[in-house]
Amino acid sequence: MIQPLLEVKKLFKSFSSNHVLKGVDFNVRPAEVHVLLGENGAGKSTLIKILTGAYSLDKGEIYWEGQPVKINTPIEAMEIGIATIYQELNVIEELTVYENIFLGRELKNSRFSLLNRKQMIEKAKELLVRLGQNPLLATETLGNLGMGQQQLVEIAKALILEAKLIIMDEPTSSLSGREVEQLYKIVDQLRNEGIAIIFISHRLEEIQRLGDRITILRDGNSIDTVEVATTTPDEWIELMVGRSLDEKFPKKDFERGEVGFSLRDFVVEAGQEPINLDVHYGEIVGISGLVGAGRTELARAIFSADKRVSGKILINGKEKKIKNPRQAIDAGIAFITEDRKSEGLLLDLPLDLNVCLANMKKFTGRSRLLDLKAMKEQANNYIQDLQVRPNNIELNARHFSGGNQQKVVIAKWLCTNADVFIFDEPTRGIDVGAKVEVYRLMNTLVDEGKVVIMISSDLPEILGMCDRVLVMNTGRITADLPIAEATQEQIMKAATIGL
Repeated sequence: MIQPLLEVKKLFKSFSSNHVLKGVDFNVRPAEVHVLLGENGAGKSTLIKILTGAYSLDKGEIYWEGQPVKINTPIEAMEIGIATIYQELNVIEELTVYENIFLGRELKNSRFSLLNRKQMIEKAKELLVRLGQNPLLATETLGNLGMGQQQLVEIAKALILEAKLIIMDEPTSSLSGREVEQLYKIVDQLRNEGIAIIFISHRLEEIQRLGDRITILRDGNSIDTVEVATTTPDEWIELMVGRSLDEKFPKKDFERGEVGFSLRDFVVEAGQEPINLDVHYGEIVGISGLVGAGRTELARAIFSADKRVSGKILINGKEKKIKNPRQAIDAGIAFITEDRKSEGLLLDLPLDLNVCLANMKKFTGRSRLLDLKAMKEQANNYIQDLQVRPNNIELNARHFSGGNQQKVVIAKWLCTNADVFIFDEPTRGIDVGAKVEVYRLMNTLVDEGKVVIMISSDLPEILGMCDRVLVMNTGRITADLPIAEATQEQIMKAATIGL
């Protein structure tokens, strides 16, 4: 039997009365891709933070190459050979690639204690070649690179440490299709070099593509460890959520009504073609396209988070004068942004304030004092309805998992009683069970007479939940396809060259 590189036994971790890990058992073999799978809030992030020294464990044992170890700090984790690539990259865009790779581990000329830039550049070039990149990128400013190349710089940082185990937390969530394929090749290469990888993902297709084994967590417990090759995604889901998900996309059909939302001659940036579109009541309209196609820019301009050049916004046929987000909210527009942490939430405020944040005037009386009791009651209702876990409105938003944070963002906009809901990548980084809950909420909003627009890079999601898809390419709409007639091939064609 192969000795595990890493093994944890009976790990426990609590935050006050919130028991996050309840005796987790887990091991990783050398040269394997071991997937951690579980719903948001299952304990994955807490387990990773214990392994990387960010959190201390309450009880349990950690073994590294068969020997018991204590990992008290991130530096101690790096010293034994554990490196981590987080979903939010830990890079400095103003520095060059080689400076990022060697940040905190700079090579010096021992004679004068000056930085040995020449040696760092040469080693950075060697790493870039090893990762299939142009070595000339070593001296390029990192901010000039795409997200995929920036992520490879994070991998290069791990290789400089001579890491034996690399933890990748949702590494493909912000990558384009080509960048995802590039990452897959790098993961295969690292495994062939004998490096073990803990891979956290909610995308079942990439788990099938990359994974060797899967450990499934549920409610802080390790439920099972299974071989990818001998099990199916349906089995993983059932272990993960404790029940069978009969419908991955629970789309409901509604009668198509009148036009509820329109754009007329809407220009986001100078020089772009004007955009004209209509969204009817009773339908979910998807907006698809490649990264950089202008989808998020369009949504931000509608909400006046960014300025537009010209054009009209109409709700129920009436033009709305919107010059800032406050006026957009007053007009009945809700914008669920793709970046929930920096744009959707105030992480160091409790849930009740986050939920009520976009509609504070609702809780302000003639005295201009906030009715804190009413805010707590309202927030608690939404938290219960959306099944946020843990259901404690006094906890700061920072302490919740990604899927539960997304529910809080949605609760914030539900609290405004908006008429138009724009969802930008609403299921990015959340688990299968939470995705289904978001989809069902969209159905509910349509049933209640709301306009629903969903921006998504996930084509199965677009095809599974939308009635119609608008495809964007370089800031213009290149196709308007009824879902009954749409295919992934048609959408990709419209997204790359237009129809």
